[in-house]
Order: sequence, then C-alpha cells, then structure tokens
Amino acid sequence: MPTQTFSENDKNHDLLNPDKFSDNGDTAPEIAPSAYEHLFEEPRIVKPKRSKVPVYPTGEPQEKALLVGVGQQGDLFDVEDSLLELEQLCETDGVAVIGKTYQKISTPNRSYFIGKGKLHELKAMRESMEADVVIFDVELSPTHQREVEEYLGVKVIDRTALILDIFAKRARTKEGRLQVELAQLEYRLPRLTRLWTHLSRQTGGGVGLRGPGETQLEIDRRASRTRISYLKEQLEHVHNHRELYRERRRTEGIPVVSLVGYTNAGKSTLLNKLSNANVLAEDKLFATLDPTTRRVKLPNGRDILLTDTVGFVQRLPHGLVNAFRSTLEEVNEADLLIHVLDFTHQNAQEQAETVEEVLIELGANDKPRIMALNKIDLMVDLEEPESGNPATISQQLSKEFELPDDYVPVSAQTGIGLDQLLMRIQNMLDGGLVKVKLNIPYSQNKLVALFHQKGHIDKEQFLDEGTHIEGRIPAHLEPMFRPYAFKRAS
Repeated sequence: MPTQTFSENDKNHDLLNPDKFSDNGDTAPEIAPSAYEHLFEEPRIVKPKRSKVPVYPTGEPQEKALLVGVGQQGDLFDVEDSLLELEQLCETDGVAVIGKTYQKISTPNRSYFIGKGKLHELKAMRESMEADVVIFDVELSPTHQREVEEYLGVKVIDRTALILDIFAKRARTKEGRLQVELAQLEYRLPRLTRLWTHLSRQTGGGVGLRGPGETQLEIDRRASRTRISYLKEQLEHVHNHRELYRERRRTEGIPVVSLVGYTNAGKSTLLNKLSNANVLAEDKLFATLDPTTRRVKLPNGRDILLTDTVGFVQRLPHGLVNAFRSTLEEVNEADLLIHVLDFTHQNAQEQAETVEEVLIELGANDKPRIMALNKIDLMVDLEEPESGNPATISQQLSKEFELPDDYVPVSAQTGIGLDQLLMRIQNMLDGGLVKVKLNIPYSQNKLVALFHQKGHIDKEQFLDEGTHIEGRIPAHLEPMFRPYAFKRAS
C-alpha cells in the first residue's frame, strides 16, 4: 500500500473526516518467570526475516504503522525531514509505513502532546487505514503515551522505543545485548502501568501472613530493578575487561583512530576499504552496533588501530548513550577522530551538527579530527578526465561550499581520496608530537601512566633509578616531562 502523507492543513481529506536477557548462557538472579517475562512483550514490533522477498513468521504479519511528526521551536531538523528519517527507521525494523501526518506546535498538550483536534484527525486516519501501531517522532512521556493509546484504541510507541527495538535486533556481542536490554528496561520501568491492567492485589500466603500483599505492578517494578542491577554489574565487568585491553593497547604505543558520524554515513564501508576487512556494511540505519577495530598501515609503514563505532542519530535516546558507555568510550580513548559525513545527503549540515552535539555529550568534542566528506563519487562525473582527482574535487568543493579546514573528499565505495585521507591521518598523528628521551623515577609512576595513555612509546626499560622511555608525546604535555629529560654523562 502506498504511503500517504497529511499535514495539519489537510482538513478536507476524507480520511481526516471524523464522520466518515541474552541468549549466551549467562545466569541471572533467580526471579519467578511470571514476574518479568511479560515486560519484554510490549511495546514490541514484529520484524520480518531478512530476505529479498519479505517472509513473515506464521501468524505474525508485518505490522502497519501510521507515523506522527511533531515540529517544535528549536528543532535541528525540519519536521518533514525528520519524519522521513523515522520512515527509514521503520524500514530498517521491518515495519510497513502506510501513512504519515504531522503538526507544528509551540508547547506540548498536557494530556496528548499534540492538539485535541489533531488527535481527532489521527483517530480517523488510524481507523480508515486500519493501522496496527502509531509511532510518534518524539519521545513521549509515560502519561502522554498512555492517554494517546487509550484515545486511539491501538498500540502507540515513540521514536525511542523504535530505536531500542532496532538495537535489540542488531546487537551481536554479549556486551551489545546487555547494553540494549539495560536501555530497554530503564525505558520501560516508568511505563509499567501501561503494560498492566490486571492490578488486583495478590493475597498474602500462610497463617499469620495473610494481608493485602503486592500488586502485580509492584512485583514488576521490583523484578525490573533487580534485573537492571544485575545488568549494570555485568556491564561493569565488561567495562573492566575492556579497560585492561585498552591498557595493553597503550603499552604497544599504537595510535587509535575512531570513525564517528551519522548513521548510514558509510563508516563501515570506509573501514572495509582501508583495512581490507569484511565488516557488515548495509544501506540501512544502525547497520553497525558493536565496535569493530582493525589494523591499518599508514604511508610511512606505521600501524594504527581504526575503530568503527555505532552511528549517531538526532534525538539519540539518553538511555542508549548511558547504556553504551563502555562502547562509546572508544571515542574518548582515540588519538584522532575521523568524522565521516554523507556529503550528498540533503541534511548533511544538520547531521554534522548532530554528531557534534553527541561528541559534546560524550566529552570528546576537543579531540583532533578530520572531516571525511564521503560519497563524493555521486557528485562528480567519473567519465570526465581529472574528475576523480582529489585535488580537482577539493578545488571545486571549496568554490561551492563553506567547508572546515581539515576536510578530505573521499569515496569509500570507489576508493577516491583514500590515499590522501591516510596521508592526512599520518600528518595529524605526527604533527603534534615531540620526540623525547626520559628517565622517570619510580616515585613519578603517574607520569609513566600518562605517557602510556597520551604518548607513543618506541622503547621502555626498567632501570635501578627509574623507567627509561623513548618515544613521542603531545607538545602541550612536554613541559611536564622536561625535568626528567635523559642527559648523557659528560
């Protein structure tokens, strides 16, 4: 069925007429299954099996969704562009979009978020189209979600729930599954009243113990909090293991470069091209969830570790940012960031700003970075002589666009500009480093740890008087190490 879109001004359309836990073997704390199994049933979106021809589980047809966009003052994306992205998220999750509508508001309605008139139109649309689910392109409060769902008489979810569903589908590693489950439970905990209607009290059991007992809702909350505590504990173990790996990596002195960018910007394709790896790269949002690291050789023969991270998106749920803390810390640990931008996207500027906002939230906005303007092959005629020359492309782009200083036009698909990108990485890593030879006394082991974290070690010896280090350190840190500069005896 073709998608139909209606704005708040389409008052005369007939449709608007009101009259017409993870599967890896881990053991969780023992809780009665009946106490929490239902928490993972709603809200839920049925996902089709991946196939060229859609194939759906028996008895579970593809859900039909009606999308609702809400434009508010200060939004980075235009409401229609944001609604288009929501449709792409639905496609990624296997949901059929049968209609779209939107409303621009100054302040959310206290009960329904959108206006009552728009809600009345939405109910008529939902009934006419026979939609199974209504998806809002904002994060609804538990109250808004409950009120709208009761009024429409159909399941209502928001952008956050949809993104969480996609993450649950695509998480592959133990860490990824733990992080997704934690984010889902923390999102659903304040919404448990919506998931239960059987709130009759259970009676207490046994002589002398009979009483009002607990409501099912109270049991649900207690079970959820117990599970959340368990997941946080497991993730802390994973975090500690990852930190040990990072410490070993620091001692090797290999620079770490992280690919960051908006979802579907081409980060995984770029990683594959630079490292000859075979990382999953799909034309879908959130094709990559779990971080992947590969060794890449620079023109001077030096190795770097190149890491592909989860793509960012506007209105990225804060719960996901918190849950994926150990994964996103790869960005903070990097010596250099490569911001991969789909330069052909109509919202390239807004996507770039979204990435910057997330980097600020992660505390990584002061990291040195290179802007890789990807998919440049779609902007040039490759049949024309010199059209694929990166220097020619750069000159052309500089005339037409206002670009940052450190940008490199590339095509991860065809390989255009990748040699220039590697050279730029090499220059950025070497340009700000100072060669030093140091004898650091054992009483200053904190400086040794700092060198391991921020510098690149070529040689390290443990002598009677202290640690002898030869390597390179960022220029702004050199004064801290100057008192321990190695001096040969005359």
